[in-house]
Amino acid sequence: MNAAPVATRSPLLSLRGVSKTFGAVNALTDIDLDVAAGEVVAIVGDNGAGKSTLVKVLAGVHQADSGEISFDGSAVQIADPSAAISLGIATVFQDLALCENLNVVENLFLGQELSPLRLDEVAMEVKSWELLRQLSARIPTVRVPIASLSGGQRQTVAIARSLLGDPRIIILDEPTAALGVAQTAEVLDLIERLRERGLGVIMISHNMEDVRAVADRVVVLRLGRNNGEFDAHTVSSEEVVAAITGATDNVVTRRRDRLHDAADAASTSAQPDLTDEETR
Repeated sequence: MNAAPVATRSPLLSLRGVSKTFGAVNALTDIDLDVAAGEVVAIVGDNGAGKSTLVKVLAGVHQADSGEISFDGSAVQIADPSAAISLGIATVFQDLALCENLNVVENLFLGQELSPLRLDEVAMEVKSWELLRQLSARIPTVRVPIASLSGGQRQTVAIARSLLGDPRIIILDEPTAALGVAQTAEVLDLIERLRERGLGVIMISHNMEDVRAVADRVVVLRLGRNNGEFDAHTVSSEEVVAAITGATDNVVTRRRDRLHDAADAASTSAQPDLTDEETR
């Protein structure tokens, strides 16, 4: 199933015909993707659809075998993670890569500490509060160990750390996975704030409610290929499920049809029977 392309602004990041193979496995085949500044693009698909491989190609973990990646109008090569960061592409992986025994400041500056002569603890703490305030984060103190924070707060710290390099594109890999309702709402608010700051956001997700809450466009991958692009505000769950599975007959569409049939039956039974005189 291929939906009509959704009109977008001039893209900041653009992929054309990007492919990646691992031996005999075609993980990605001719992938096209555009992301504009101040836009949230959700990438959805079943397990094995190529979402993680695409994230790793953009993050510089894997290199594309073919195709072109453009950033801000110029063709680029993302040879390694440092090249991605230098371009302005930051990635927050699903495992967050936080050290639970270290506090918030130590995690934010891990590997990039401010130390002209010795560790500048004051400057790092001030910068930490500045980043967290930009995200309206609900963290009581930056000296608390990560192990003491909730899932939503940990996601906040991981996103704040990605902002240290002043990125222009942020990739979030399953940012609301395994979070409760309140923590999910907190993370979705963070994504809204990233968009308000003019950043392009790529959000990998399985949750269509989360996607519809914050995304501008939905891009579906199936078996390593593009299989649909939709306006997140108007697309139905049935359309997205059909694009993900490649079938229009599935449990979601059957449930929808049952509900429609029940509603039609209820509407018909509610109408009064007319006598022969009334129908003349």
